[in-house]
Amino acid sequence: MTLKSLALLSCTLSFLTVQPALAATWTVDPAQSTLGFEVQQGSSALTGRFTSWDASIEFDPDAPENADISATIRPASASTGNAQFDGTLPNGDWFDTAAFPDATFTADSVERVEGDSYRANGTLTIKGVSMPLVLDFTLAINGDTATANGMATLNRLEYGLGTGVGTDTVGDAVTVTLNLTATR
Repeated sequence: MTLKSLALLSCTLSFLTVQPALAATWTVDPAQSTLGFEVQQGSSALTGRFTSWDASIEFDPDAPENADISATIRPASASTGNAQFDGTLPNGDWFDTAAFPDATFTADSVERVEGDSYRANGTLTIKGVSMPLVLDFTLAINGDTATANGMATLNRLEYGLGTGVGTDTVGDAVTVTLNLTATR
């Protein structure tokens, strides 16, 4: 091998090693995915889900720091199965869906915690109020299908949700759950 060939090979190898990992684009399957929530109501837990939401996901599990993840949730689609509670959710005291039809989450950074566990640090905006939110999730990839399960906790009062309702009636901590299936 000539010196010129060795130099060319060295330059080529160094170029290949500094290229960032390319994140895959994942498309969420809404029929196999849920975005849920749970809050204490009196002496029992009230669970529900959002039936209308979408997500944009660019993610490589080997380079989570390059992830680009965002979601848009339509609060008017919140359903708990409790007609009385569901009837109040779109109103101004809760989601005020007439003025704020969308809530959003944007990941600012994603890191591997260990194994198949990750943490997305991001910003959740509800009713025009933006607050930091940590979403912990696990990810399993089988071929071109990924399954993610995650959880985050927020304080509803920080977003102006149900401010006229005491925490003895509806708890202030809301657990958000994510179970999604996506393909690349």
